[in-house]
Amino acid sequence: MTLPTPPSQPGSLDQPPAIDICDLYKSFGDLEVLAGIDIAVRFGEVVCVIGPSGSGKSTLLRCVNLLEEPTSGRIVIEGVDITDPDCEIDDVRTKIGMVFQQFNLFPHLSVLANLTIAQRKVLGRSKADAEAKAREVLERVGMIDKIDEYPARLSGGQQQRVAIARALAMDPDMMLFDEATSALDPELVGEVLGVMRSLAAEGMTMMVVTHEMEFARHVADRVVFMADGRIVEEGPPDEVLLRPANERTQRFLQMVENR
Repeated sequence: MTLPTPPSQPGSLDQPPAIDICDLYKSFGDLEVLAGIDIAVRFGEVVCVIGPSGSGKSTLLRCVNLLEEPTSGRIVIEGVDITDPDCEIDDVRTKIGMVFQQFNLFPHLSVLANLTIAQRKVLGRSKADAEAKAREVLERVGMIDKIDEYPARLSGGQQQRVAIARALAMDPDMMLFDEATSALDPELVGEVLGVMRSLAAEGMTMMVVTHEMEFARHVADRVVFMADGRIVEEGPPDEVLLRPANERTQRFLQMVENR
């Protein structure tokens, strides 16, 4: 499925959403991690998901491309119900880029090889086309000068930027970020957030699980606060982060501020 170039502003409310999650539940044995999540993300929208550890944020994100199988509920990506047993999930996944806490680069491959292997095996691109795309996205994240390096010779921030470039090389329609800066030393966080800000400015549809409140405030179109597997509060960043209505949200933000 091919989509038009994402708009510079989030899609209109009457346009079908890029991601539509309805009544989503997820349990691991007797532990209920998600308890009835309903959320829609419009094309071109940046949604930041915040909340305490164990609130279900990462599990929610992993359900969006079925890295975790929902216990019940419905997830529709670009009009395709991926919870339908007949769904060709691998086809849908090619449109969803995901960046994890850990960089997950192949240590025995150069940066260039890390970026071309999935393009060639999954998308069927030629070696020349895959390398051209790799160079394009490495330029985009400021890593073209490291194209022949191996992951062990890169800083954590550089590795994460390569991981973002690897996801972008697949030409995704949307990007999922699961605490992409949490494994980085503080001085390296800014370079990764800078790349994410650029993607948001370009109109990339993004769901971002993050503990970076300043990023959420200045980059997100909407902030979602989760606790105990539920969405407690959501809205524009200034409302949720500066004037939270729910007492649970207030307590969490006070705790973050006092760290």
